[in-house]
Amino acid sequence: MTALTKIETSHAPKAIGPYSQAILANQKLLFISGQLPIDPATGKLVESNVSFQANRVLNNLEAILKAAGCTFKDVVRCDVFLKDLNDFSLVNEEYGKRFTHAHPPARQTIQVARLPLDALIEISCIAIVP
Repeated sequence: MTALTKIETSHAPKAIGPYSQAILANQKLLFISGQLPIDPATGKLVESNVSFQANRVLNNLEAILKAAGCTFKDVVRCDVFLKDLNDFSLVNEEYGKRFTHAHPPARQTIQVARLPLDALIEISCIAIVP
């Protein structure tokens, strides 16, 4: 039987639907829901360029990772969703500031027609809990 634990932190945006910020499975695998560029203090989408929004998304992911006892070094997979694939290099620049270790996670980047709240970016990830 799989043991599931809900992970929540006030340092990341609350879920805006019937899902969890993250789920810890068997005390080993952490599945973090797609994070939008929402400021957890205001609950509002940060409106700016994709670099600023990517930084906010990564801050939100980092807060959830920390709540589960993890860091970016524990992430094994990321899924990046962009409204415009032309923003790929700008997002890579922000992403590369966080994933600086020898073994960055596997990743896919997908252009989508639309994201919730008309965000420019959303990122989800999977981590192994140390």
